[in-house]
Amino acid sequence: MDQPQNRVFSGVQPTGNLHLGNYLGAIRNFVGLQDTHECIYCVVDMHAITVWQDPKELAANTREVAAAYIAAGIDPERHIVFNQSKVAAHAELAWILNCVARIGWLNRMTQFKDKAGKDREKASVGLYAYPVLMAADILVYRATHVPVGEDQKQHLELARDTAQKFNNDFGAEGFFPLPEPLIMGPATRVMSLRDGTKKMSKSDPSDLSRITMRDSADDISKKIRKAQTDPDPLPETVEGLEGRAGADNLVGIYAALAGKSKAEVLAEFAGAQFSVFKPALADLAVEKLSPITNEMKRLMDDKAYLDAVLERGAARARAIADPVIARVREFVGFI
Repeated sequence: MDQPQNRVFSGVQPTGNLHLGNYLGAIRNFVGLQDTHECIYCVVDMHAITVWQDPKELAANTREVAAAYIAAGIDPERHIVFNQSKVAAHAELAWILNCVARIGWLNRMTQFKDKAGKDREKASVGLYAYPVLMAADILVYRATHVPVGEDQKQHLELARDTAQKFNNDFGAEGFFPLPEPLIMGPATRVMSLRDGTKKMSKSDPSDLSRITMRDSADDISKKIRKAQTDPDPLPETVEGLEGRAGADNLVGIYAALAGKSKAEVLAEFAGAQFSVFKPALADLAVEKLSPITNEMKRLMDDKAYLDAVLERGAARARAIADPVIARVREFVGFI
């Protein structure tokens, strides 16, 4: 079985309220990889149900992520766009890898501790084992690269460890590649507009904490205007942003939207008050996001088109995954 050289896999959870962090930290980077890699982009609906989802909302949110992919510039004809639950090989490989991965590895996963909170005994088994399903998502396509945020690097390490252990345990040297992380550009970690020390999140009770992919131009301007900052002007150097979480976050967002470094942004705005910088950031955000928002709305109104894209993508995904899972069965000894 030939090993692909530049195959990317990544996914976004359909848990509603896609926001600027999802776009800058993930979806926009997916677009840029299309010219250099073979790309498989998934709506990870099986991951979404690790916490309870309203079934009707899950279906609508799955289409919303697909619409966001396409509106942002992902070409579903050149590359593969599908939802995870349409490809049974994800679940089958996840079970096999559950029997390869070690409990000690999962106990080290900090994201489970963060998501489960203090009452971990009431968390689902799926939430605990989520990193193994993520490993299966990647390995069932024998992907070589995964664009990840800093918070997902630990999960990718687990995927690498699991791949290596499978290869060793079953005499399958080199069968599963050890996928490499792709961490790209500024603002891969977008923080809350209300608290620059916390990651931008769809679960934050304050709507003002995040810019969503459905926000109007007026919404975007209002949220940036109300974003947390401090009374000091912008510094001349990146070092001057230390200890100024709100300021650092807004400069990082501007840099990412403009395709510049933070240093370049500060060279332009050094000494400026936020009364000057915030309107400039709002104008830039509206310029970059409004076309995507408008196209998303158009696509969301065409449910049949989105469902057809996901079905075609799933058929292409199965054509890659099914031979891999068939070979895995042989390695394991299933007849």
